[in-house]
Amino acid sequence: MQGFDPELANPAHAGVFYVALDELDLMSRHAHAAQLEVRRVDLSGIGDRATLLLRIAVSVDAPVAAGRSWDALSEALRDLHWLGARGYVLLFDGAGEMHDTDEQDFDALIGMLDQVQAAWLARGVPFWAFLALRDADFEAMRRAPAL
Repeated sequence: MQGFDPELANPAHAGVFYVALDELDLMSRHAHAAQLEVRRVDLSGIGDRATLLLRIAVSVDAPVAAGRSWDALSEALRDLHWLGARGYVLLFDGAGEMHDTDEQDFDALIGMLDQVQAAWLARGVPFWAFLALRDADFEAMRRAPAL
């Protein structure tokens, strides 16, 4: 990976991506080098939507109300003025485990993150979300039939 530059400071390249477990630390180092705000969210052991929303809200120091609904969390993630950064990177540990536990909420999370990223892109601010999957998760994705 010598010479690898994901251009995290470029909002046009930002988005929501699946990565291998060992790549979260690499993304964190690149984000810090680009002077972006990095927040890590552990999705392991989440058993319900309320815990998921609250865990994400707490990771970004969002107002308490942000952890109560998808809409409130989305609104908070589209703001983040309290962090005062030039861009944002969310690193999600345990995404594969969460997908196995609750695919519907996992898909809702991905959709919400996509919408948040688009809102930041419209303002010219990089917003990235990297969701760490296990090797078996990537293999399952490769075998899944195309829609």
